[in-house]
Amino acid sequence: MFFYFKRIDIHGVENVPKDKPVILLGNHQNALLDAFLIATKCGRLSYFLTRASVFKKPLVSKLLKSLQMLPVYRIRDGWSNLSNNNSIFETCVDVLSKKEAVVIFPEGNHNLARRVRLLSKGFTRIVFDTLDNYPDLDLQLVPVGLNFVNATNFPDSTAIYFGEPISAKPFVSENRNESVLSLKETIKEALEKLTTNIPEDNYDVTLKTLDSLHIDYLNPKDVNTCIQSNFEKCSKVVKPSNKFMKSFFKNLLILNIFVPYLIWKFIVKPKIKEPEFIATFRFAMALTLVPIYLIFIVIIGAITISLSASFIYLIIVILISLLAVKL
Repeated sequence: MFFYFKRIDIHGVENVPKDKPVILLGNHQNALLDAFLIATKCGRLSYFLTRASVFKKPLVSKLLKSLQMLPVYRIRDGWSNLSNNNSIFETCVDVLSKKEAVVIFPEGNHNLARRVRLLSKGFTRIVFDTLDNYPDLDLQLVPVGLNFVNATNFPDSTAIYFGEPISAKPFVSENRNESVLSLKETIKEALEKLTTNIPEDNYDVTLKTLDSLHIDYLNPKDVNTCIQSNFEKCSKVVKPSNKFMKSFFKNLLILNIFVPYLIWKFIVKPKIKEPEFIATFRFAMALTLVPIYLIFIVIIGAITISLSASFIYLIIVILISLLAVKL
């Protein structure tokens, strides 16, 4: 993550309880990278509810489950599969009863749109089922706002905002439907303050205006204030003055990893149907294929030239990578 993102800003991580059961509820723009960011930055070893479609291949399924990812089925996965969610929800209840952490993306799917979408009620079932079985459990809900400068670009920057914990107990009432609606609205309002929330009406026009103003999308409070003030109160990002150096080191990096780059550019990327997955697949290649390629180059260099020269080359490439990403 350090090598992939130019910046990773963390805000409010102290709001995540360390010794209580907690459900972290995040907005969902950037596919698996959203989960990776919360996993590495929330300070809790967490279980993740993940859409079932990514578990289709046995090897992938085994890998994801080893990372404490649990498959959740949706209507598009077939009505017959929805009953499989019962055991997953029971697992979540059991995990929470042991004061563990569960991460859920309550929008139910991912989308690059810079707004909080309608929340599904699946997460509320887990909340209320847990409290039905363990009424004295001090279950905490923490909204998480994930913000990106440009989720499909590399390198990108991100800011994660962990909101104030919300106690789940006060939402329990005799009328389950009212409780569900109240909880969904509370979490949605909290998420809208932690990430950019452009109203659906005139979305494209508003987004274009914000882009032209060079708004800092890593500061959702300022962005939302800008929108609400009809673009009168807007904080702009200072443009970097090192474009030439950044471009130079980025091209130099591509030159040194040209084989993985060509595979990404002409084989993998064209096959990605959902743009939300571009960053995820790019990150996966950076995590696997690039190191394998560099190790291969080092071995060849050690055999044909010398081991010390190969390690020096490797260190230089790592430094080039840092400069290409961080500048």
